Amino acid sequence: MERIGTVGSAYRTGPPTDGPTYPLKRASVQARNASLCKWRRVSSWVGGASGGGSDRVTCDPKQKRLPISQQKHRRFRRLDQTPTEKPKPHPTPDSTEPFPVRSPQSPPPISLRRSQPAAMAPVDPHSYTDGAHPVTAHAALAFYLDFSASAIHASALLTLSAPHSGDLLLDTRALAVHSASTATDPAHPIPFALAADADPVLGSALTLTLPPDTTSFLLTFSTSPAASALQWLSPPQTASGLPFVFSQCQSIHARSVFPCHDTPAARITYSLLLNVPARLSAVAAARHVARRDPVPSDHRGACDDALWCAPGRIVEEFQMAQCVPPYLFAFAAGAIGSRDLGPRTRVYAEGGDTLLDDAAREFAGVEDMVKVGESLFGPYEWERFDLLVLPPSFPYGGMENPRMVFLTPTVIKGDAAGAQVVAHELAHSWTGNLITNKTNEDFWLNEGFTTYAERRIVEVVQGEERAALNMGIGWRGLNRMMERFKDNMEFTKLKPKMAGIDPDDVYSEVPYEKGFQFLWRIERQIGRPAFDEFLKKYIATFKFQSIDTETFLEFLKANVPGIENQVDLDVWIEGTGIPPDAMEPDSATYRKICTLAAEFKSGKIPSEDEVADWSGQEWELYLENLSKDVEASQVIALDERYKLSESRDYEVKVAFLQLAIPTGCRCYFNEVEKCLKQVGRMKYLRPLYSSLAKCSEEEKMLAKRIFSEAHEFYHPIARSVAESILSKHG
Repeated sequence: MERIGTVGSAYRTGPPTDGPTYPLKRASVQARNASLCKWRRVSSWVGGASGGGSDRVTCDPKQKRLPISQQKHRRFRRLDQTPTEKPKPHPTPDSTEPFPVRSPQSPPPISLRRSQPAAMAPVDPHSYTDGAHPVTAHAALAFYLDFSASAIHASALLTLSAPHSGDLLLDTRALAVHSASTATDPAHPIPFALAADADPVLGSALTLTLPPDTTSFLLTFSTSPAASALQWLSPPQTASGLPFVFSQCQSIHARSVFPCHDTPAARITYSLLLNVPARLSAVAAARHVARRDPVPSDHRGACDDALWCAPGRIVEEFQMAQCVPPYLFAFAAGAIGSRDLGPRTRVYAEGGDTLLDDAAREFAGVEDMVKVGESLFGPYEWERFDLLVLPPSFPYGGMENPRMVFLTPTVIKGDAAGAQVVAHELAHSWTGNLITNKTNEDFWLNEGFTTYAERRIVEVVQGEERAALNMGIGWRGLNRMMERFKDNMEFTKLKPKMAGIDPDDVYSEVPYEKGFQFLWRIERQIGRPAFDEFLKKYIATFKFQSIDTETFLEFLKANVPGIENQVDLDVWIEGTGIPPDAMEPDSATYRKICTLAAEFKSGKIPSEDEVADWSGQEWELYLENLSKDVEASQVIALDERYKLSESRDYEVKVAFLQLAIPTGCRCYFNEVEKCLKQVGRMKYLRPLYSSLAKCSEEEKMLAKRIFSEAHEFYHPIARSVAESILSKHG
């Protein structure tokens, strides 16, 4: 995921970064277990609308269901149907209904009623995965992409890491599970049940009762139009005028695409068949095998043969042979073109030849960056490093999907500055993808290491001064997080306790920047040559594994004897706040910018000579360091000289607009509205909506109007962030 330490807030579904208080979704262990014992009997539509009152049972008749308005992202099953409503019919090839006709060979679903779940040994506070059971090792997925219904009709042939008998739990969110059967010939139905009430963080546990010594089993299911991982764009929302869909599964959204052990502790290999309209093409974070005609044997009951093999459909086939955590599962489909950048790098985009040409120029040096990464961290293990520039509704700067990094078009600035985002996603190829945090409580192992690795790459490619400036910006961001979490300092720890808490709600710069500071502290203690040797050994030892913080510390102490006597590891990992031996980087450019920003309050605007060599990053840092109580006249004077509100660089534009809004400069409201309607990146949505929502009633009404007109453009997660901001500030 993009590093959010460059000035300003970024990313995800957490609360605004400028306030210390916000609601957290906490669920006790008892509440979590209780949610497992409230089951709905399985009908042909499980996880969506109830098939009627007779199909719904709970073990606790007093249990209250959440009102629809309180269900997060509206991503869980509907509970507002009356008992007289009937299940929706399955579609024919010409139908627009969201669920397919099951193959006649598919076994019927079997109901399973439970009063109590089996005792669990959870491996991850954000998953129903039972540590006493084997996990999925391979998934063979067949997806029919139904653009008219914004849904996927699918089958998943799941293979376990070891034979298993009895109950097996999988994670789901808002999925309609149609059937479960053995992978034998002939197939036999497997009893299954889906928890009746979705946990607001975890979703719904799917329990299968497997026959003795089961290794593989087949599920058929459909996604919801509100699946939290998916964004379906209609033709008017794309540059090509054709439909588009993409997935975004980090942190715990893979479960809204297919039933899985949705924890980074359970790494999988997978195959993927994407059945799409022939006028479209598809990419995935996997090796492309073929583009071919569909055949009936492909789908394994995902839909009927007539739908799968309908005229005008094509199958794109992919294989991921290296094991990855489920959050790195990714695909996109639409009118996608490409340009080669190097022998193992290519850029893809939906926006046509002009965007492709701009992207190819922006990322021309990517192959050299891969070579730098290999020289620092060891062999690149993923064969290809391709980039997909998504439509502007993509909610993040970048996502490190192996073999196919997803990027926002806002990183294309015309000056190769977007390479810094690419450097972060590339660094994940070693730290995050190759070695992965075991749970989200160990998230710093992904992002702290990757921030360190990114800055080492930048240091080689762009120079030491640029890397130092990057570190200085990160230091400012880390200090800002101390203010954000001052009333709940648990989330300033490198390893916070997160049971019952949505990772999206507490996403911050802490794991990035405090994690970086910890590793930099070790480097300063033992010297860079020794730390480089340690880092390469660490990567070679744990590659293609998911580890926790304790495993890292054991490895550190074993390979750097006495380090625990030189660096207080407990303070760094378990302590709150910023440790006393953390260090603000020393950068001449950083100091100069901060000095100029301090002078602005007294009316001094930087001269053209002083900013002659500034890039967007320098301007962003300058604007973020300006006092927030500046006068409207000062803001207007600054913009008249440097036209910051018109910048092509959204980092600069948004930082300026965020400064201008509280001053009452209504002359910039048109620019604010255009920005919020043209780009769905949460790094920009969050500060702009927050700034408007904190002002007068006029600004609040403006924010609400813009959101009402733009919300269909946003990804589901971004939409939820904007909703929460507007709700919080009335």
